[in-house]
Amino acid sequence: MKLSTFFSRSLLWGGGALLLAGLAGCQSLLPLLSPESAAGSEPAQSAAKPPASLQPAGLLAPLVEKRETLTATGYAVISVQNHRNPAQQRLMAIRAAKLEAYRALAEQVYGQQLDASTTVADMVVQSDSFRSRVEGVIYGAVLVSITPTGDDTYETTLTLDKAVVQDLRALYLGHLQVRRR
Repeated sequence: MKLSTFFSRSLLWGGGALLLAGLAGCQSLLPLLSPESAAGSEPAQSAAKPPASLQPAGLLAPLVEKRETLTATGYAVISVQNHRNPAQQRLMAIRAAKLEAYRALAEQVYGQQLDASTTVADMVVQSDSFRSRVEGVIYGAVLVSITPTGDDTYETTLTLDKAVVQDLRALYLGHLQVRRR
């Protein structure tokens, strides 16, 4: 086995174990911290809850169910936009910031795929590279704000309702099942 593969797998398993331990500890405290438990009443069951087959599996369920909306922010620099007209550069920066916010929402809904490669020779790291990929469909996002920040940057904020997130995940799981056939 290559040394780089060993380090990548060790890092992956170690990070996964830490994440599981951290989330397991947080999950046991959530009932103590919720407003319903403070009032002494049981949380009401939602009639709009999707069937178990469409709910997120594993550790994602508690994270998704606790947030009412997802929020994402994107940034873009005006001066690097490829146009000579300053007004057009501003419009292009706004669009780039909006696309960056959509990418951030897709990361939150679907996660991201990470590929890492490390080359070690004579116990010295020769190269270390990471690649990230996000893929998914986002609809129903609400544009909260487009704000100039500083002299040369735009900030765009989007939100996505929890019900839409559940619909998107159900759509994605259905797509995966069709692809496997």
